[in-house]
Amino acid sequence: MSDRHLLVVDDDDRIRDLLKQFLNRGGFRVTTAANAEGAERLLGTLDFDLVILDVMMPGEDGMSFARRLRATPGPTAKAPILMLTARGETADRIEGLSAGVDDYLAKPFEPQELMLRIEAILRRAGPRASGEAPLSLGRCKFDPVRGELTRDGAPVRLTEAEVDLLRTLAKAPHAPIDRYTLARDDADAAGRAVDVQVTRLRRKIEDDPKTPRYLQTVRGVGYLLAPD
Repeated sequence: MSDRHLLVVDDDDRIRDLLKQFLNRGGFRVTTAANAEGAERLLGTLDFDLVILDVMMPGEDGMSFARRLRATPGPTAKAPILMLTARGETADRIEGLSAGVDDYLAKPFEPQELMLRIEAILRRAGPRASGEAPLSLGRCKFDPVRGELTRDGAPVRLTEAEVDLLRTLAKAPHAPIDRYTLARDDADAAGRAVDVQVTRLRRKIEDDPKTPRYLQTVRGVGYLLAPD
């Protein structure tokens, strides 16, 4: 079960940290966010097997965020959601289930009950789809599904823009992609931000960034990713 990745969204620092520690001990990989805005950024760059979502949060509340996730095109809309809340009335549970959540647990709760509910949701969701296979880049490996880069088995920190760039290149390995396609928005019409991101990525991937083997420049076009 250690390959299952959970996203915990709660504005209470203490509860967030306690949940992370408990779920880590249960064999899960856990990432946390303090609000819906932070959770949305993470969901845009990483894939999660389950979202544990608090209802009462500053800014957008959990109910609204759950509805929005379910209406979002793509795999994010399918991520199972377990909602945590201090509001345990029947009407509140009905509202949560109507918002598209998979289960609803009222605070305070027993940690073991939380674990059993998570395991039940994951069983119903079935095995994770294999998705795109990780790419070997010498001492590095990039997992497009998770958006994660490792070097000699150790995780390498990537920015959101770097993950987006690698994912785009990984969709067509060994094929050149022009810098305008790789540019994230119209404000970077010349694709110069992409050049900066490529330079930074080469420092993380290549043994010799000045003579790149895996993240190559295609003169007059853009870049290509050349996995082993």
